[in-house]
Amino acid sequence: MEFKKIVPCLDMKDGRVVKGVNFVDFKDVDDPVERAKFYEEQGADEIVFLDIAATVENRNTRVELAGRVAKNLHVPFTVGGGIRTLEDFEKLFEAGASKCSVNSAAVFNPDLVKDAADRFGSERICVAIDVALFEGCTDKWEVYTHGGTRKTGIDAVEWAKKCADNGAGSLLPTSVDTDGMKTGYDLGITRAIKEATGLPVIASGGAGTLEHIYDALTVGKADAALVASVVHFNILPIPEIKAYLKEKGIPVK
Repeated sequence: MEFKKIVPCLDMKDGRVVKGVNFVDFKDVDDPVERAKFYEEQGADEIVFLDIAATVENRNTRVELAGRVAKNLHVPFTVGGGIRTLEDFEKLFEAGASKCSVNSAAVFNPDLVKDAADRFGSERICVAIDVALFEGCTDKWEVYTHGGTRKTGIDAVEWAKKCADNGAGSLLPTSVDTDGMKTGYDLGITRAIKEATGLPVIASGGAGTLEHIYDALTVGKADAALVASVVHFNILPIPEIKAYLKEKGIPVK
């Protein structure tokens, strides 16, 4: 049986966990080491650490900080933000990351995904895809880069298929439209990417209720649900999320 996963996301800025709305207006949350340990104790299946300012500030991920978080975790730990070269991957794996997530750098250099998958294994490579609906569309999404601030004109589903062909092991689409809004995930893009690629897909951006998470894992066909606001601000503690999903017949650990 394939268990569905609940994955808290630590958006990092200036060494702290923060949470924004539509990729702006960030609020301080906590120290990343303490917050990651807390989520593991609550039953998180994995933890994601995204240095959201790295690409915008044209710098690499804060490897030392990611390493401090990794040393305190036993669950799988994905790190992303500012990864541009195979050496960046290597440093983060040496620091304790289980997987690395690339976003903007993959758009600018699609061979990066292939080269990283060849060297480190597909299962360790996640491609994050920030998306928003093309203007006037209801079922066609555009890839954004630089922390969801720059349009590319690239069709998100076609891009996801290319990433899969290049050896990505999982995909993390985040809707700029719904991020932090607590109005529900964009189920359309999650489902479209899952159906187009068959890869493990992590729904991201918009969880506000237990029903939203259930919908992402069923209607959206996601394999995991990324959560941030609802767990950071104790709206939906992880044990409550998992108890609800179990009651609804969703296989969770």
